[in-house]
Amino acid sequence: MSDPGNYAGSADRSLGQLVASATAELSALVHDEIALAKAEMRQDVKRGVTGGVAFIVTGVLILFAIPVLSFAAAYGIHNLGLGLAWSFLIVGGAFILLGILLALFGYAKFKKVKPPEKSIASAKQTAAVLQGVKPHPRPGIAANAILPAGGSTLSDKAIENRPVQDKASAVARSST
Repeated sequence: MSDPGNYAGSADRSLGQLVASATAELSALVHDEIALAKAEMRQDVKRGVTGGVAFIVTGVLILFAIPVLSFAAAYGIHNLGLGLAWSFLIVGGAFILLGILLALFGYAKFKKVKPPEKSIASAKQTAAVLQGVKPHPRPGIAANAILPAGGSTLSDKAIENRPVQDKASAVARSST
């Protein structure tokens, strides 16, 4: 039979032991989550590199195929009865025409690119609002309202010299 003192839900454990156990388990959980994220990232990076290499090899093979296909097209036109020079001129002209059409298409797409007007307007509006903002004065308590009327001790002087803060800033400081 197992020892009931080692069981995580045991009522015999002190609060300190429970907090220590919870902290250790939370730390282990965080470390395991980080290890899992690293393993997944490694797997994704390997897949990305493999896909990138495949695309590069594909691009190189297509680049090597273009001249071969160009020669085949020129010789195919030559077999239809045109001279060899005219056949190569037709293939070259087709490539130039295709290049011009793609350049016009790209130019039309670039012409439609506009600055992000909504984002710029929102940023200007936010900047305008923030320029007009002034910090609100914090309500302070007069030191003489806290101090006793009699002589002051060292702790009373510390209270006098302590900066005044409201509850919200005290909570904000304690939570950071």
